[in-house]
Amino acid sequence: MFLLGLGLMLTSATIQDKELDKVEDATSVLRDFGKMKESIPREMLQKTNGIIIIPKLINAGLVIGGKRGKGIAMAKLADGKWSNPVFVTLTGGSFGLQAGVQSVDLVLVVKSTNTLHRIGTGSFTLGGDISAAAGPVGRSSSANTDYKLEAEVYSYSRSRGLFAGISINGAKLDIDANANKDFYGQTYTARTLFEGSDKTTQASVKELKTTLTGLY
Repeated sequence: MFLLGLGLMLTSATIQDKELDKVEDATSVLRDFGKMKESIPREMLQKTNGIIIIPKLINAGLVIGGKRGKGIAMAKLADGKWSNPVFVTLTGGSFGLQAGVQSVDLVLVVKSTNTLHRIGTGSFTLGGDISAAAGPVGRSSSANTDYKLEAEVYSYSRSRGLFAGISINGAKLDIDANANKDFYGQTYTARTLFEGSDKTTQASVKELKTTLTGLY
């Protein structure tokens, strides 16, 4: 019984470690974006109400392409702080003249918290159910030029492989309910997590929030 209990504890810890790694990877992505000369405009991050970070998204194709990645989403609260992370998956395909495998760090800037709440209720397609566009770049670019943009989501990517580019249109976003349960130890709805009451005291989550706020 003791060995069985110990085994279950170790298995649980290993499962949660996978989600902790995802939080730490998301923090690393934000740090890397912060070091880039051309990055997400500060004004856009000040005005945004949500962010989705997909580290190491795999984009692969030979004429027909596919995407698959797991990451986290956070909502900006009324007091300007960020909610705890909600784990998400992004999947999708594309068609065109392409060949290769590419690892991409993807950041989606979400204009409205309502968009995140909509994602939390089911599977949504970027460019279909939710309008999406490539975001403007440059730390000091004025948000007003493209924020008249009608899109609900703006995408930014950093590539580490040989590939001809990335499009998020047609990709589907889903809440990863199993990952959320593994990380928090019980079932919470995405809305509950997005609305902000702290569900974890993990240092890695605090570092993620600090790193994100430091970008603007």
